[in-house]
Amino acid sequence: MKLIIQPDDGLTPLLQAVRHAKTKIDILIFRFDRAELEDSLEAAVARGVVVRALIAHTNRGGEKVLRKLETKMLEKGVIVARTGDDLLRYHGKMMIVDDELYIIGFNYTKLDIDKSRSFGIVTKDPKLIKEATALFEADSTRQPYVPNHDRLVVSPENAREVLEKFISGAKKTLSIYEMNLADKRMVKLLQELRREVTIVLVEHDMNAVFALADRITVLVYGRVIACDVPAAIRQHDEVKRAYLGDQHVVTRHD
Repeated sequence: MKLIIQPDDGLTPLLQAVRHAKTKIDILIFRFDRAELEDSLEAAVARGVVVRALIAHTNRGGEKVLRKLETKMLEKGVIVARTGDDLLRYHGKMMIVDDELYIIGFNYTKLDIDKSRSFGIVTKDPKLIKEATALFEADSTRQPYVPNHDRLVVSPENAREVLEKFISGAKKTLSIYEMNLADKRMVKLLQELRREVTIVLVEHDMNAVFALADRITVLVYGRVIACDVPAAIRQHDEVKRAYLGDQHVVTRHD
């Protein structure tokens, strides 16, 4: 298993995978604006690779851009399907290239890849690839997906169950990198767990921060501007001024 870290790794791991594909590429898209990747997918089609794109039915930017992307992909010879509209959104980002599975937290966009911190993993585990392919097939044909592998976490089917089990299994420390920890059940679980486990949380949602933290360190553009107990952080002038858009590192010390 390999780890992709953005923005350090950039588009290179995905481009290399597509350029070396021999038989098939399945790509799940929520947002997409990378011309280099688009060109590489077209080149893959030209050399006989079967390329299938599953494109979200909508996103916050609206459907117009997604429908334009569908048209462009079809013109390049890509087999295109659209997700159903039964869920609020199909937010997954995934790519299956021959015998490799790429599960990524970032979109195929300049903003996400060049300007944001995000992660992805690459695995050759055949069982995970089989399960991811089953998910892709189900969503492409708008059929129900039934999970058969608890190491592939898919929302809403098994995500809560698997994540709660994973979190509850922590013995000494639990490190969480999360943009918006807003799920009340998850917050309650972490509140219970913090009595026995040291939790290190990188978080933007201040409601979650104040609900969980014994001590908070606030960073702005890599600079520590405050480190104190929650009550003091609430009253800190510089924290107030820089409240939105900050990166908050929250730690609990036993």
